[in-house]
Amino acid sequence: MNNNNTKNFIFRFAAVVLVLLLLVSALVLYVDPFFHFHEPLEGFPYIVDNQLSQNPGMAKRMDYDSCIIGSSMTVNFHTSDFMELMGLNTLKLSYSGAYPRDDYNILSIVFDKNSPSRKKTAVKAVFLGLDIPTLTAATDEIKYELPMYLYDNNPINDVKYLWNKDVVLEYILKPIIQKKGTDLSEVYASWWTDDYYNINYVMHGYEAPEPVEDEMDEDLLLPQTKENLETNILPFIRDNPDTVFFVFFPPYSILYWNNVLTENHLEATMKQYRFAAGELLKYDNVRLFYFQNMEDIVTDLGNYADYTHYHPRINRYMTECFSDGTHEVKSIEEFDTELEKMRRIVEEFDFDGLFSAEYW
Repeated sequence: MNNNNTKNFIFRFAAVVLVLLLLVSALVLYVDPFFHFHEPLEGFPYIVDNQLSQNPGMAKRMDYDSCIIGSSMTVNFHTSDFMELMGLNTLKLSYSGAYPRDDYNILSIVFDKNSPSRKKTAVKAVFLGLDIPTLTAATDEIKYELPMYLYDNNPINDVKYLWNKDVVLEYILKPIIQKKGTDLSEVYASWWTDDYYNINYVMHGYEAPEPVEDEMDEDLLLPQTKENLETNILPFIRDNPDTVFFVFFPPYSILYWNNVLTENHLEATMKQYRFAAGELLKYDNVRLFYFQNMEDIVTDLGNYADYTHYHPRINRYMTECFSDGTHEVKSIEEFDTELEKMRRIVEEFDFDGLFSAEYW
């Protein structure tokens, strides 16, 4: 092969590659399964199962007036319940294992009023599940590495999305073949069926932490809790006074409190809850709900699939509470009363009897 033939071959090959890349880019741009460039195409059966990659696009492009933010404690909410009970067009933007910085990252997109592409529907409400243990994380710590090309405003690195094999195969061709998209009302729902919500399954998978002899200083958790609230949560509440923030403490099972007792930080944890509640209750646009002392629920491990994750029917019940105000706490004095109920439940519960029983 002479030099001219070699050059011609290289030129033709490069041209073919360029055409293929342009065709792939055009396909991804048109369908846009991660909603990075535009709102969903009407009638396309989008598969939505990737929180890290699809949440930012949904927050930018979807039409909604309220959203659900938080960890896996929020994934089993049905957004159709919010429409039924509260008349809200709600979008679920959960991140499993979310730290406060994960909440910050997605809320920054939700409230990005300068985005020229975002629909201008006002955000009436944010439903924020607040996991108090995560408030001791570093303020910039996130649970999983993010695909930043889907979060930033740099068009150059969008090639990582436009020329992505998995995007084409799993999120364009697969739904075309299956002709069945994700029901956004139930998006990100946990895979557990009803069979997993039973005491045998919970106890079989539960591993208690190593006992700690020395009690934690009751003020130890407060500085980082304060910093996380001030950095990652409260700015959105202050800057959006017309949005109601329904902040709630999820109802972990009694086994969570066994961890607290075993690790010897009950007083520190109680003080951390009280501090966080006090900071949140300073704002008129916050409605605070405390679900952890629902004794019939949290002491019945038949309501759980592990020591913290509860049955979807409890998510439905919490939505009813958001609607009618049950379990809402309106002052720090009321919160103190709720904490004392929680303390009584923990102190009176028969942990020895639970662990001495044979479940498998």
